Amino acid sequence: PTPRLPLQGWITGDQAKALFADAGMDLDTLRAAAGKPGFRAVPLPATATTTLKSTVRQKESRNVMALLPGTDRKDEVVVYMAHWDHLGTRAAKAGDADTIFNGAVDNATGIAGMLEIAGVLGGAKPRRSVLFLAVTLEESGLLGSQYYVAHPVFPLAKTVGVINIDAMNVIGRTRDLTVVGKGQSELEDLLAPIMARQGRVLVEESDPTAGYYFRSDHFNFAKAGVPAIFTGAGVDLLEGGTAAGKAASEDYVRNRYHTPADEYDPATWKLDGTVLDMAALFELGLALSYEE
Repeated sequence: PTPRLPLQGWITGDQAKALFADAGMDLDTLRAAAGKPGFRAVPLPATATTTLKSTVRQKESRNVMALLPGTDRKDEVVVYMAHWDHLGTRAAKAGDADTIFNGAVDNATGIAGMLEIAGVLGGAKPRRSVLFLAVTLEESGLLGSQYYVAHPVFPLAKTVGVINIDAMNVIGRTRDLTVVGKGQSELEDLLAPIMARQGRVLVEESDPTAGYYFRSDHFNFAKAGVPAIFTGAGVDLLEGGTAAGKAASEDYVRNRYHTPADEYDPATWKLDGTVLDMAALFELGLALSYEE
């Protein structure tokens, strides 16, 4: 729906300060000024040079949707969302067992979780409609969700909330649940008491600089003003605590995330934590679809 930047990325806060200092400007001073009414953008006297080689290919892919109609408020909708795509294949590298990006955690777990919730809710009669939205091309720049937001089946003003399921917990039960971009959505206020009933808490992500909040499909809805939440695995494991949880997370990112090694492993996956997290997201959707 909109042109994409030919080049985009992130730099760390420290690197940004250094960049502004090299240009004779103070980032902290400008940030403070930007938080006050009347601020106007200031040109940054710096340049960057890059070479970008690309090939344009035209392809077509599909979002897949299923609708559970509501009863007395069927024109309003709660959205459960997960992305069904991954990265396809790559040329063989040393140590590869295969060259297929299976995406078992990212995001077959999310699709499986959404389908399980759909199976349970399918026998209910929620007041609001519930849309189960499997979007495509998340890995290519959130294009499937971007298309939906530009061409919504339900008006965005009638979309009560979006629950995005992207990469579920397969490391075991935790005392917490991570909210990616914590503080960005009022849906957290509904989820917190659900977590409390489970004897658990919501926590913020351990590494916001990775930019995960901007790299999953809920972001397109959030930009359009729709309440949207994206949760990830907690890190405070019942078996091993925070140290073990962070080690497991770092191991996945380092060795399997966005590689052909992201495969289902019955020897190491612990689905009791997955079930607990899904129960919380199920209750959140139930609250949104029934309550005022």
